Amino acid sequence: MEVVGKDIQNFQHTVRDHSDFDFSDYSHTSLQRRLNRILLELELNMDQLIKQMKSDREFTDRIMRKITVHTTELFRDPQIWKKMKDELLPSLSHQECIRIWHPGCSTGQEVYSMMMILDSLELLEKTEIYASDLHEEVLNTARQGRYKYRFNQSYLENFDRVMLNGEGNFSWNQRKYWKKYFHIDESRDTIQMKESLRLKPVYKKLDLVKDSNLFLLSFDLIVCRNVIIYFNAELQNRVFDLFHKNLNRKGCLLLGVHESIMGPFSKKFIRKDPFYYKALG
Repeated sequence: MEVVGKDIQNFQHTVRDHSDFDFSDYSHTSLQRRLNRILLELELNMDQLIKQMKSDREFTDRIMRKITVHTTELFRDPQIWKKMKDELLPSLSHQECIRIWHPGCSTGQEVYSMMMILDSLELLEKTEIYASDLHEEVLNTARQGRYKYRFNQSYLENFDRVMLNGEGNFSWNQRKYWKKYFHIDESRDTIQMKESLRLKPVYKKLDLVKDSNLFLLSFDLIVCRNVIIYFNAELQNRVFDLFHKNLNRKGCLLLGVHESIMGPFSKKFIRKDPFYYKALG
């Protein structure tokens, strides 16, 4: 049975009353899509899902992770990362310290992408990296920096395009270029990030729906990709306000390729594709 409006409202009320989360300002379209997928996967109807959520906190937490999971990978959308490497980060090279925040970092691949680029530009040592997500479980994965190899072989193609200015034709003969950053064990099906990268970021559990900037710092760059697309307009504006207040003068925000700043906050940022710079004044 297809999820309808009253089902979504009932789900939102159940989440609010039986978990630490609040999906009241999530996009109904996104929730509908995720819930339909979950019901099909678990072979439940909406009434059964709600009933189990009310009686089983562990089940509810599992549903929360399914609702909020975001697809991520190393150097996702390579053309964006090439602009980051060739244009944005070099413009910050004159600073004594660069501060970058990855809210909604999920399992951390974009955090590692950023650090590899910074290292290639000899900027990593003077950069402070902060990352947050609302799930401690995915933060632990990010801290460990260990990912499935066969499922993520496109990582190497993306690495080639961004770090080596190639065409994505990565081969094992080029392993010398990436062994500085990660180790691949085909027998164990793992990509393991090097300790020098794993120990660099400061991770913190943070919910953009209700938390402020828990790092108590301002940033030169905020990278929040493929997160706000799940929020309704009101919540998007609250998050844009949070980002705007916590960007340094001339600071920059990077969103996902299908995300943009609309409404009142469009005047508080200046877009220079794909980046949004904090407007002065």
